Order: sequence, then C-alpha cells, then structure tokens
Amino acid sequence: MIPKTMSTQHPDNAKMPSWASGRSIISNEDEIEEAYIAYKYLGIQEVMWDAEGKDVDTHVIRKLFSKDREFFDKNVLGRDIFLTYRVPNPLIEGAERKILNETLSSIPLNYDVARRVYERDIAPVFEVILPFTTDYRSMLNVVKFYEKGIVDSENIKLYDDVRVQDITGKVMPEKINLIPLIEDRDSIFNIESIIGKYSEIIKPHYMRVFIARSDPAMNYGMIPATLLSKYAVSGMYRISEKTGMELYPIIGAGSSPFRGNLGPDNIKRALSEYDSYYTFSVQSAFRYDYSEVSVKEAVSMINAHKPVIPNLFDRDQEIIIKHIIDLYSSRFQKIIEGISKPINDITTYLPKRRTRKLHTGLFGYSRSTGSARLPRAIAFVGALYSLGIPPEILGASVLAGLPEEYHALLDQNYKNMYFDLRSSSRYFNYESLKYLTDIWGIDSDIIKMIREDIRYIESNVGVSTDSSYSVEKHNIFSTLLLLAFKNKKFDEVGRYAYEMALLRKFVG
Repeated sequence: MIPKTMSTQHPDNAKMPSWASGRSIISNEDEIEEAYIAYKYLGIQEVMWDAEGKDVDTHVIRKLFSKDREFFDKNVLGRDIFLTYRVPNPLIEGAERKILNETLSSIPLNYDVARRVYERDIAPVFEVILPFTTDYRSMLNVVKFYEKGIVDSENIKLYDDVRVQDITGKVMPEKINLIPLIEDRDSIFNIESIIGKYSEIIKPHYMRVFIARSDPAMNYGMIPATLLSKYAVSGMYRISEKTGMELYPIIGAGSSPFRGNLGPDNIKRALSEYDSYYTFSVQSAFRYDYSEVSVKEAVSMINAHKPVIPNLFDRDQEIIIKHIIDLYSSRFQKIIEGISKPINDITTYLPKRRTRKLHTGLFGYSRSTGSARLPRAIAFVGALYSLGIPPEILGASVLAGLPEEYHALLDQNYKNMYFDLRSSSRYFNYESLKYLTDIWGIDSDIIKMIREDIRYIESNVGVSTDSSYSVEKHNIFSTLLLLAFKNKKFDEVGRYAYEMALLRKFVG
C-alpha cells in the first residue's frame, strides 16, 4: 500500500496542540506522541521522521510500540501505516553528514524490534527521503552507502572465524527505497534524466518522488512554484510510460497560499489543483490550527483521492513555462533582495514551534552588494505576512506583459491562481510601505515595484471582498507591529506576530 497522507514536522502551526509538554515548543520527545496521534486519531497513513536539522530519535519504533501495543498489532508498521526517514544530504549538510550514518544504522535496529513484536519479517522503516536531490548520483550515494556501509558490514571479519554478524545478528532489510526530494528549478526541469538514470542502475519496482512546493516559491515566487509542480508531474508520467515503472508523486504543500494552500478549509481546491499527485503532506498548521473534525474530514478526503493523468507539456509549452518562470522569478527575486533586512528582522519575533538547529538558507542569486541571506520558507512567509506584504502578490505585475497564449497556459495549469491571489492580497497593508521606508530605508524603486504588483491584482484579478473582523484585525495588527518595531517595543512585536498567525491559521 502506498500512503496518500504524510504527516510532517514543519513548524508552521500558530496554535499549540494540547498534548505538547511545553507551552510554545513541540520537543523532540513530543514527536513520538505526535506520530501516534497522527496514525490513531487523524487517520494519517505515513509519518515523516525528520533527521534533517535536529537530533533525531532513532528508537522511534520501540517507543511507538510501547505506547499502544494493541493499536500497532492491528495496524502493522511497514504494511498498513508507515514511518519514513528524511535524512540529511551529506553533500549539502557538511557538519551534519555523519547523521546519515546514525540514521541509516537504526533501520536494522528497528527491523529487529518489529520482528520481536510481530514475530515475522517485516521492515517498519524501508524508505528514506533525500532532500536537495539534484542528480542521480546523490541518490546512489545513500542507497549504496546503506548496502555497502551498513548491510555488508555484517561480513567484516573480527578475528579467527568471528564476523560482525555473529555478534550483532543479520542486518535486515538488505535494501532500502530512496525518495528524492527535488526542490530547485533546474533539477525539476531535469527530472526525467535524474529519475531515468537512477532507475536504469537500481531498477526499483516503483518509485516515490517528492516535489517541494515551499522552497521553489521562496526562490522564484508562488506562480513559478506551482508551474514547476505541474512540470515535474508531467515529466514523471513520461518516465513511467517509457520505463513501465510505477511512479507515485508526493507534493510537499503547506497551508498558506504561497506554500500550496493545502489546508482543511481549502482541501477540495487543493486536490483539484494537484490532482495528479498521489501523496500529500499534512503539515503542522493543517493539523493544529483547525478543529479535529475538519482535520479528520480533510485527511479522509485525501486518502480517498484518485490521481488523474497530468497535462503533458509539448516542447512549445515547455518553452512558454520556462519563459514565465524566468520573467517572474527575476522580478520576485529583485524585490525580495531589496526587503531582505526587514524580513530577517521580523523573523526573530515569530513564534517558534519546534526544537531545531539553526538553518539559514542562502538565496540563490546575487548582485553587486552580495547575496541576500534569508530564513527558511515558513519564517520567510510569516515575516512578510507580519509586515503586511503577503509574498503571494510579489512579482504579479509580470503577468500584465504576457501574450494571450501564455495566459491561456497559465489558466489551464494553475486552476486556482486567481483565488490564491485574491485570498492572500486581502492581507496587504498599504501602511506597510511607509514603514519600510521610515524604518529600513528601503529603496524607492523596490517600493514602486510592490505598489505595481498589488495594483495589478486590484485591477486585473480583484482583491477579496472579505472585510471580516479577522482580516481587518490582522491588518491593524500589522500596522501596530511596525509601529512597535519602530519604537523598539519588541515584546509587543512578538505578541502582534503571534496574534496575526492565529488569525490566518498558519505561521508561514
């Protein structure tokens, strides 16, 4: 069974769950309880156990069994429900690369635990997610390291005729499946080659391929990120047709429109938007910022979702998509680089929801003054909303200069574009532009670009007519936050940022 829903540990929730041991932070130990609740009470079929950027608990399977033996007897880990590691990419993480060894080494340990519980051979963990996958070699690095560095170590001779296997027992499973997490434009454009070359060498029976939705939005803008997700699934379908290998796409979307608009109150639109994807991430804001009833209903809808054949782009359409992405990302990146200082300053005051190590992203472009260093995607989105400048609108005026055939392709492949732009633009606060100049001295050309983007939406898309109490209150809070920051009332800055996150039902 290939799971349809994947619980993740993204720290995008505004509300805290009642079972968390801390008032504001979900600790590493809390995440055992979190996984159990996702399985038993929410009906989520898979939990992503994250070893990237945190101290991973490699005894997770034993701890889950000890919580509710009866439940896990009826719902077999590795057959009915699943736990999947996300491991650090050793080519990217540097100092964290040896966590890969620690994490992969725990897979046989968890196998032994499950064998004692179930009294049969079953691997509770047999797949790993590799972030920042950019070529097939990085995928080979992980699966071959497991086979040769972990499994084959059982044959190492210690002395006389004594081998490692005689001391620690046989290492199982003998192989693992790798799920590439593809996060950047060039790799998505090259997806057929990356997956094709890997499948030629490894010859897996099937593959799951994870497409990021947040980082592409942060790097290129909301509209390019959505187009990239469609390009990726089109390429995957072609690989499947060519090789006969089944491919199961995963979309890593969050609750904010910028990160995919995948939340309980938008679930029907999200399933329609990403209708060719098989598995959907169910992130923290999805689970904790809505009622349990609405969460369970939304999870049930995803579990019942049947993927459809994607739009298959011909060569001319691919050229158009790449052109739109290039034009849009150029404008988006210029604006973001211009306001990187307020983004980073406000990030400090957003509510922190997970125990994580510092992880700063290097923005993927530079100018003569140097590259813009930015926070991770959730904090990036949260900071911009707190500033009264929803990131969804940035770059939108590029659409004004596109030919009619470009707009037709956009409308066909980003079904909810106008809805996403309208629903996010209601949080735009014109007062913010004055404060950007007064507090941070933002260049007038950047301010002009932001004005052009929101005015394009007002004139051509339309801003949501929602004048609800929560939206108006959010916009007042964004002004108060900027006023507090200007007057160095930093405790108030944090309080207003938190209140705004509660109103929109996500941090970022």
